[in-house]
Amino acid sequence: MSENNDSGKATISMGASTKQGYEIAEKSREIVKSLINAKTKDLTPEEQSIVERIVHSTADPDYADITRISKNFVTESLRAIDQEKDILTDINMVKTGINSYSGRVDCYIRDERAVKIAKKEGITRAAAAIRVAAQEGFDGIVAVGNAPTALLEVLELHKTGEIKLNSVIGVPVGFVGAAESKQALKQTEIPYIITEGPKGGTPIAVATVNSLINLNKGNKA
Repeated sequence: MSENNDSGKATISMGASTKQGYEIAEKSREIVKSLINAKTKDLTPEEQSIVERIVHSTADPDYADITRISKNFVTESLRAIDQEKDILTDINMVKTGINSYSGRVDCYIRDERAVKIAKKEGITRAAAAIRVAAQEGFDGIVAVGNAPTALLEVLELHKTGEIKLNSVIGVPVGFVGAAESKQALKQTEIPYIITEGPKGGTPIAVATVNSLINLNKGNKA
């Protein structure tokens, strides 16, 4: 969520909805900025805003060291959000955390087609869900917070031209395949944000998407 200050510019409320909540969010934001300011000085203001929200959501300043953002990620992501393109998530938990978006947020992991594809092809349901999204003509932003197999499927379908992407939030968590899948994304021309190594997860994906939504609102303020 966002609110307007006296100058008319949007400020990040970090999800707060009461006066006390806003005060806590602002104090937290000041603490986060003091912890990571030196690490984010080479980022654009928009990129700094995203990293700040990630650190705030995780209470882990290390994310300022391991977050990597391609030069065109913010531009392409904001364009997609402004056009209300779809957002695709790997699991429903990420979908549930995305708020205040007027476009569609989809997740097909519980879709019967994904279940059937997973069984038939011997792949994870997360990967199969990406295939279903491609069959549905997905075009927009993909946010992967948990399943490396979903991210790898996105890359494969992009390579074959079966899925349209504005950008990819590739932050799966874990010790098996997560780091490798993120490095594979980094090697493509797709606009991306990743967290290097095994760290990542739902909070990172959600924080990134919600930060982009707030940035888009701020641009219209």
